[in-house]
Amino acid sequence: MERVLELRVHGVSNTPPDQLLGLGPRAGAGGAPPEQVAGGPVTGFYRSAAAVADDPIGVEAYSWGKLTSGARTRRDVERALWTLLLPFALANVALHARADIPADPDRERWASRSGITAWLIRLFCLSLTCTLIVTVTGIGVDLVGWQCVSRECLGRIPGPWEFLADPWWRQDTRALAFGLLLPLLVLSAIGVLAWRTYQYEAEMPAEPRHRPPGHDDGPAEPLENPLQDPTFWNGEGQLRRAAVLHLCTAAVAAAAVPVASVLIMDPPRGLRAAVAWPTVLLFATVVTIAVIAVGRPWLSRRQGATPLGRWSVAVAALTGVGLIGTFVLLLLPDGPAGTPLTTYRPPVACASTPDLTGCAAARPLPGYQTALAWLVTYQVLLLVAIGAANRSGRRALVGPVAAAGLLPLAVAWVERGLPGLPAAPAGLHTWMLVGPAIAVAVAGLLLPRLRPAVPTQPLGAYTGLAWHGCAPAVIAGFGWMMAVAYCAGLLYWVSERLAGPGEPRDPSLTVPPLAVFWAGLACVVGLIALLGLLVRVAVLLHGLRRAEYARLTSAGGLSAHDRRRCRDVSTYRALHRLVGEHAVRLIGCYAAGSAVLITLCCAAALSGHRPDPLSPAGWPALIHWTAELGDAVLGWLPVVTSALGLLIYRTDSVRRSVGVIWDVCTFWPRSAHPLAPPSYAERAVPELQTRVAGLLALPPQHPDRMDGVILSGHSQGAVICAAVLLQLPRRWRRRTWFFSYGCQLTRLYGRVFPSYFGPERLRTLARAVTWPGGHVAWTNFWRDTDPLGWQVSAGQRDVPVTDPEALHPSGGEVADPPIRSHSGYPDAVEFARERAVVARLLRRSVPSPRPRAG
Repeated sequence: MERVLELRVHGVSNTPPDQLLGLGPRAGAGGAPPEQVAGGPVTGFYRSAAAVADDPIGVEAYSWGKLTSGARTRRDVERALWTLLLPFALANVALHARADIPADPDRERWASRSGITAWLIRLFCLSLTCTLIVTVTGIGVDLVGWQCVSRECLGRIPGPWEFLADPWWRQDTRALAFGLLLPLLVLSAIGVLAWRTYQYEAEMPAEPRHRPPGHDDGPAEPLENPLQDPTFWNGEGQLRRAAVLHLCTAAVAAAAVPVASVLIMDPPRGLRAAVAWPTVLLFATVVTIAVIAVGRPWLSRRQGATPLGRWSVAVAALTGVGLIGTFVLLLLPDGPAGTPLTTYRPPVACASTPDLTGCAAARPLPGYQTALAWLVTYQVLLLVAIGAANRSGRRALVGPVAAAGLLPLAVAWVERGLPGLPAAPAGLHTWMLVGPAIAVAVAGLLLPRLRPAVPTQPLGAYTGLAWHGCAPAVIAGFGWMMAVAYCAGLLYWVSERLAGPGEPRDPSLTVPPLAVFWAGLACVVGLIALLGLLVRVAVLLHGLRRAEYARLTSAGGLSAHDRRRCRDVSTYRALHRLVGEHAVRLIGCYAAGSAVLITLCCAAALSGHRPDPLSPAGWPALIHWTAELGDAVLGWLPVVTSALGLLIYRTDSVRRSVGVIWDVCTFWPRSAHPLAPPSYAERAVPELQTRVAGLLALPPQHPDRMDGVILSGHSQGAVICAAVLLQLPRRWRRRTWFFSYGCQLTRLYGRVFPSYFGPERLRTLARAVTWPGGHVAWTNFWRDTDPLGWQVSAGQRDVPVTDPEALHPSGGEVADPPIRSHSGYPDAVEFARERAVVARLLRRSVPSPRPRAG
C-alpha cells in the first residue's frame, strides 16, 4: 500500500511529542507514551504507540526543543549562561539581515553592497568581543591591580588577595601583571565553551544509500537562495578560523590596556624600550591581520572541517609572543624617564589619614577611561556605517569615514592645537565635537536606498523592508546596547564591592570609568522611554480592539454571551494586527530614540566631567543620584538575564513569551561571531534532511518506506522546514509537500532577512517545491487571531482557519469552542480536509517504483 507520512516540527514553545501527535492527555493517563523511532536523547522522531504500520497517512513528530529548552538537568544551568552571550548572538544575526546577499556565496565580492556590509559587521563583532574583555581587564588591572591598594580593599575580594598590598607587589607595575591574568582566564573560558559547541556545525546530512532505479537529480540546479548553499549549515572550519582571530584580538586588547598606561606614565628607554616597542609592533600586526582577514574569502566561506591554516597559527604565535613581552615589560623596574610609577597610584594610608596628599582626588589607571570612551564612540560610528552601507552601498560610507577621520583631528586641535591652524576657541570642548561628527556620519543614511538587482513587489501589506534598509545596524545596535549595559553594570558592581561602605567624599572609594556613570543615566532614560513605548502599545491595542469588536458586532442580533465572546475574540485579533502592522515600526522608533541618547552619552563620556553629588545646585545631585540608580540596575542585569535564560530553558510559559527572540537569534549559523551561542538549526536541518530523504529512499518492500512526506512546520518549525526543503535534492522535493502554519515568513523573517525570505526569495521557495505537473506543493494555514501567523502569498495556497469555530456551544457541547490563537492548527477542520487532499495527490502523482521483473 502506498503510504504518506506527515512529519510535524514544533515551534519555540517546545511542544511535547504526545501533543504534536494529537494524543492529548491520554498518553499521561494510562495510555502508552509515544515511541521514539529515530534520533537520540536530545533530538528525536516520535510516533504513536497505537499507530499501525500500514496506515495510509502516518504522523511523526520531530522534537528539537531540548537544543534550546533543556530537560531540567544540570546542563540547563550551563545553557542558561549562554544567554549572557546574547549581545554576540544579536551581532551575529545582523550579518544575515543584509540586503542583496547573492545566492551563490562564491559570487559575493568584498566591494559589493553585501560584501562591504559583511566586512563592517564582522569588524563590529570583533570590537564587541574586545569590549567584553577590555571591561574585564578594567576589573583586574584598573580596579584591583591599580586602585585597590590597601589590605582593607583587597580583603573584600573573595580569596587570599591581600598579598597584593605587600611592598614588592606595589612597586612598579607588578600588580598590573597579576591583574592581567583575569581577562586572559575569562577569554580562555569563553574559548573552551565555544569550542565545545562546534559539534553542531559538524553535522552533515547523510546521503541515502539506496537510490531508486531511474531516479536522477539531473544537472545541478542553479542557486537562487543562499539557503540552498550546501555548506550553509556546515561551518565548523569557518568557526574555528574566526574564533582564533577573535580570541587573539581580544587578548591583544586586554594586554594593550596596561601597556598603553605604562607608555603614558613612563615612556620606556633602554631595556624597557627594547621590550615595549617590539611588543607594540606585534600587537599592531595581529590587529591588522584580523581587520583584513575578517573580510577575506578564506574566513567568510563555510567550508566544513577545513583546518585552521598557516595564517591562524601565525596569528596565535604572534599573540603569544606579544603577551610574553607584555608580562616582561610589566615586571621590569621603573625606567629613568621620570616620576616613579607608584606616585601615580592612590596612597595606601588614605583610609587612616584622609588629609594625606593625593587622597582628595580619584586616581584611575591613566588612559583607561579615555580609551573606553573612544571605543564606544567609534562603535557608534561603525553602526552608522553598517546601516548606511546596507541601505545605499559603499557611496554612503563617505559620511562615516569622514567623521571617523575628522573627529580625532578636531579633538587634537581643541586640546593641543594643530600646526598651521589658529588656536581653537576658548569655549570649545571635546564633548561638543561628538554630536556634529555623528551627524556627519548619519548623513550617509539620507542617500536614496539602492534597489535590488531584480525588482520585486512586496507580497502584501506590511511586508516591505524593515527600518528602511537599516536592519543590520538596528539589530547589532541592540546587541551593542546590551553589551555596554552588561559591562557598565559589571564595572559598577565590582567597584562598589571593593569600595565598601563609605560617604561620597570618602577618598578610599574605587572609581569606575566615567563611561559607566553616564551609562547608568542612559539606562534610566532608556527605561522611561521603554515605559512610554509600552503605553503607546497599550493605546494602539485598545484602539485596534475597539475596531475589531465593532466589526464583529456589526451584524447585530447577538446575545449578551456572544458579545462577551466577541470581546475575547477582538483581543486576539487586535494582537494579530498589532504585531503584524505596528511592531516593526515601534521597534524602529525606539531604536531612533536610543541613537540620540547614545550620541549624548558618548559626548558626556569624552567630556571627562562627573557631576558632584554634594553640589549646592539641585541638578548635579539629581543627575548623580539617577546615574547611581541606573548603575545599580545595570549591576543586576547579568543576573536577571541568566535567571531569565534558566526560565526559558525550564519553563514553557516563559518560552512562549520570551523564547521567540532567543530562537530567532540562535536559528542562524555563527557566520559573524564565532563566540555566540550555538545554532540549533545546525543540527535540526541536517537531521530532518536525512530523515526525509532516508524514508523516501527505502526499497519498496521495506516496512518503513514512505511514498510521500508532508513536512508540517508550526511557527519557528515552518522556518526550519523551509530551510530543509531548500537543501533537499530535487528528486526528494518532488515527493514532498510543505504545510506551514503560525508562519512568520512574511511579516518578520521576510522584512528583517530579505536575502533569505524576501518577496523574490519566497517565490524561489515556492518554485523549488513546484512539481513537474504545476502543483505548488505548499499550503499555508493562518488565523486572524494568531499574533505570530500570517498569509504568505508567494504562489502557494493560503488557507484561512476559522477561530473560534463558533461564539457559543453547539452539537451538545456545553463549553465554548476555544480560541486557539497560535496553537492547535492540526485539530482544525480546514487542516484535516487539506491533508486528505494532499495525501491523495502524493499517492497519485508519485507512484511507488515497481521492482524489476526477473
